Amino acid sequence: MTSEHVVGYDGMWAKPGEDPRTDQSPVGELATIRGYLTNYRLTLGMKCEGLSPGQLATRSVPPSTMSLLGLVRHMARVEHNWFQRSLRGRPELPRLYWSAEDNDLDFTGAVGDQAVVDDAFAAWKEQIALADEWLDGPIDLGAMVRVPRGDDEASVRDILIHMVEEYARHCGHADLLRECIDGRTGQ
Repeated sequence: MTSEHVVGYDGMWAKPGEDPRTDQSPVGELATIRGYLTNYRLTLGMKCEGLSPGQLATRSVPPSTMSLLGLVRHMARVEHNWFQRSLRGRPELPRLYWSAEDNDLDFTGAVGDQAVVDDAFAAWKEQIALADEWLDGPIDLGAMVRVPRGDDEASVRDILIHMVEEYARHCGHADLLRECIDGRTGQ
């Protein structure tokens, strides 16, 4: 006998009609990429809603340092690295949530303190706004840009698809982390 685990609005995260994400069919490659990126950003934020600093900093399973707060810090770091340092061609900018001594600082520094939470969400939202500002400009998806470390190059298309992939993977992590914290599942 199996039991169905339903939490929230018939297993949905947001009530029908109140979900901020869209399911429209965008026209064109860039619009499609932006639609997925926007929806995954919103999903990560939704998975963090209503939790205390301690809950946001709750680690998954030892020895992992992963937490919802760490994911927010990590995605601020990823947004900054790809959009500011690479796509805007500013590799000299210091990395967010990184040090030579601790390459995992985005996660290890995610502690259950309100100031750390406030900083993480402010940094993440700022990086999203800066990325969206860049995305609003003229974009050549086939253009090649330098990757911040080394002499490698990648196409704008590859970097944007990587951003969707990065969020998709981490939203899956966020699903499991949130369910472990309070049982909340869905969407």
